[in-house]
Amino acid sequence: MRLVPRSRRARVAVGVAAAGLVVAGVYVARVVTSPAYGVAAAPRGDAPECARIAEGYPDRLGGRERAPGGAAGVAVWGDRAVVSRCGAVPPVPTPDPCVNVNGVDWVVRETASGDGRKVVITYGRDPAVEVFVSDRVAELDAVLVDLSKAVKPIRQQRKCLSLSDVPRGSARPSHEH
Repeated sequence: MRLVPRSRRARVAVGVAAAGLVVAGVYVARVVTSPAYGVAAAPRGDAPECARIAEGYPDRLGGRERAPGGAAGVAVWGDRAVVSRCGAVPPVPTPDPCVNVNGVDWVVRETASGDGRKVVITYGRDPAVEVFVSDRVAELDAVLVDLSKAVKPIRQQRKCLSLSDVPRGSARPSHEH
């Protein structure tokens, strides 16, 4: 067994510790400067369904790369051009527009939209997935197609209704209960 002088062991230990601090600093800097940093999880973002959904989020969406890190159930693409939060409270029946994209109903929250973004949320799925899409994203349809693939595993319990589904003279909202 070869003995290493104490001063050399101390220099090696200091070098290893310094390298560890550099790696940790790079990691923290990357997470703090990530567009995903600061986006809060939805109320039920830690639900098991959201963990499965988060694994299925695409790496690219709307022509933008997915940012690293983020809260439970949250994914961010580009410089917050698209933000998806699984674990939202499912919407109640509403007269807001609803579109079906590949078997997934999405409600366009007109009152929440604005400030340069559209807000859409899955309808009839619990937990719901809420998506914020910047007006800089021209291809909202393509974003919803890709996200519909990811959220489809959450079982649909209710469906959107069109006006033709509602009996004439009915005061019912445009979504079933």
